[in-house]
Amino acid sequence: MSTAMPAAARDPLAGRLPVTVITGFLGSGKTTLIRRLLGHPGMNRAAVIVNEFGEVGIDHELVAASSESVTLLANGCLCCVVRTDLQETLRELFAQRRAGAVIDFDRVLVETSGLADPAPVIQTLATDTLLAAQYRLDGVVTLVDAVNGAGQLEREAESVKQAALADRLLVTKTDLASAAAAAALRERLRGVNPRAELADVVHGAIDPAFLTGLGLGSARAGAGEIGRWLGVGTEGGGGAYLGAVVPRHDRAIRSFTLQFDRPFSWQTFSAAMELLTSLRGPDLLRVKGLVDVAGEPGPVVVQGVQHVFHPPVTLAAWPGDDRRSRLVFITRNIPEQAVTALFDAARSIAPSTADRSTP
Repeated sequence: MSTAMPAAARDPLAGRLPVTVITGFLGSGKTTLIRRLLGHPGMNRAAVIVNEFGEVGIDHELVAASSESVTLLANGCLCCVVRTDLQETLRELFAQRRAGAVIDFDRVLVETSGLADPAPVIQTLATDTLLAAQYRLDGVVTLVDAVNGAGQLEREAESVKQAALADRLLVTKTDLASAAAAAALRERLRGVNPRAELADVVHGAIDPAFLTGLGLGSARAGAGEIGRWLGVGTEGGGGAYLGAVVPRHDRAIRSFTLQFDRPFSWQTFSAAMELLTSLRGPDLLRVKGLVDVAGEPGPVVVQGVQHVFHPPVTLAAWPGDDRRSRLVFITRNIPEQAVTALFDAARSIAPSTADRSTP
């Protein structure tokens, strides 16, 4: 995690192009979804980075649907083995946009391989400073097949991780599955990731608005945008991010929120998070939240996947009267009590008395 204190003088998010990561296991319908999205009038300025070895001749069909807004990776995979390819593709895409060689695209969709862990794609946007100046992660959309998804969640660890990292969960092929099987799968997904909004999708038909605007696009974000990003109003009840949400099926995956009444010094907060990531980085699936840093006019936005965190951003002001730090965790085999104890320890040795809290 970066230890540099974020600057609040300008809006560091303004002007960055939103990137949506679309993931899901083999056969989940990513190709069909993207093809339908590109046919929507509101998505006519989207750029797409897709898996060349798609399920149904994706390259020709997408080129026909979106003209110049497609870039293919040569070896068709966006897992960590080809992270450099993704970086180069995003840089080249932006250079072509600036030169007028491609459409003036306003967003990027990245389709991962069906066997890919989406975490390296997210981490690429966080660690490449040149990319971070032009792009920002908007969100992760995970598709799960209603016919085969339950079995994949049982057998395939990557399938569970894809669901756990999602901001939106789409259950596909419900027209081919029984109502009971689809209902059981929805319940299972809510157990893995209670805060992700969930919807059924048949033949890729969905309003693009459900899949966009998931992240923070401005340091002046309002309460609604921040609440949506944190997961307010999703499964678990209104204001779900204010309390722990206990997964009902996958005991290894835990989702919980820590709250702190008083400000942190940035050094204390960074030290606690760095220790956590060094000890349990691979199992720290996702973290996001607002941190009240002493002396800052607004909260500091933090978000990370495993051991990699995006550069922190200070919002211009708090979105409401509640100025408590709120951190949402999705972990694998890391109990809430262990994370709470780590922050308690960090506060107990902090030089400032500001770092007291009641999680």
